[in-house]
Parts: sequence; structure tokens; C-alpha cells
Amino acid sequence: MHVGNARYLKSTDLPELVPVFPLQGVLLLPEGQLPLNIFEPRYLAMFDAAIAGDRLIGMVQPSLQAPISGGEGGTLSQVGCLGRITSFSETGDGRYLVSLSGICRFRLLEEVVVNKPYRTFRHAPFISDLNGDHDEESVDRENLLRVFRAFLDANQLEADWESVERAGNRVLVNSLAMMSPFGPAEKQALLEAPDLKSRADTLIAITEIVLAQGGAEGGTILQ
Repeated sequence: MHVGNARYLKSTDLPELVPVFPLQGVLLLPEGQLPLNIFEPRYLAMFDAAIAGDRLIGMVQPSLQAPISGGEGGTLSQVGCLGRITSFSETGDGRYLVSLSGICRFRLLEEVVVNKPYRTFRHAPFISDLNGDHDEESVDRENLLRVFRAFLDANQLEADWESVERAGNRVLVNSLAMMSPFGPAEKQALLEAPDLKSRADTLIAITEIVLAQGGAEGGTILQ
């Protein structure tokens, strides 16, 4: 089923507490679409509660220094991204197939102990992600597309160029960053880039390094 969209224009439009889903190597950015396959009982419970409530989930990576323990109460990366459940279906074997739409990045504050199997935190949203001031014209779109083409060619991949050309710079940069096959540290660097131009420049630099090393390390950038 599909669930309705909501508008988030200021920090008071967001809840004080968010449930957090730690997932290594996964990146959600504002206006991005992230598909998820949920099967662990604690995260099924998390999505049950979110669907019944405000439909918001905080995506965050485990700490890069301790990537395995984050989901078990270990240290998490301090910056994540809030997503709204915009589609949801249940499979015959009890899994949830979910799509999250990125709302804004946040910084984790203190953890709040609740009687739930998942973790909940107070958070500080990145107001710049909500106020619409993204300076899209500062992005070096030509250079970004040049590097993207080179990556596709090097990995014998195809892209939907009609959709690429139609996308605005914010959607283009964030979508390419999310779909990039880079590792957790690179994903976190893209997430924490202070503005859209910095994220585009970081994406260009990482891709050029990967190309110089002879390709990608873990998948395809576009299906």
C-alpha cells in the first residue's frame, strides 16, 4: 500500500524522538528513495510502530570504528537521515517491503530508554535540508556527468539518460550518491558533506579515485 506524503518545513514539524535503524553501507539523503527489506523481529516492530504513528524512521550507519555492534547497542555514527515511509507491503513469509523518502539529515543526541526492542534517540535535524536553500546552481553538473559517464563505461553499465537529464541538480547529486557502490566511510562522507556543492565535489573525487584504481568495489551504480 502507499501512504501519503507530508510537508516538513521546520524542526517543529518533526518529532523530538525517532526510532533508529542502524544499517551498514546504506545511504539515505533528502528527496532520495530507499527500498528496504525488513525481516528481523525488532525492526518489524519498529516499522509497525512507525506506520501506526508518524511514519518516520532514522537511518544511520553503525560507527565506522565498530561497524558490527551498532545494531546491538553499540556506537552509531553521529549523523544519519530521517526518512518517511511512503510505500509498504507485506510478503507471504512475514517480511515488509518498504520505501523510505528522505526528509532531512540529523545529528544524534542522547539515547532514550523505551520499552521497545529497537533504539530511540533525541535528534537535531539539519535545518538547511528543510528550508529549501540548496544552491543547486553551484553544482558542477557537467563535470559530475562526465565522471558518471566514465564510471558507467568502465563498468559496462547503462543509464536512463532521459531521466538523468531531466533531474534537477539536488535530485541528481543525491540519487547518484545513494546508488554509488562505495564503502561505508565514503557513504558517510557523502552524507556529512555540508552542502550540495560539497557533496557533488566529494562524489566526483571518490569516483575519480575508484576509476584510477580500476573500477568499482561492490556493485553497480545504476540498475
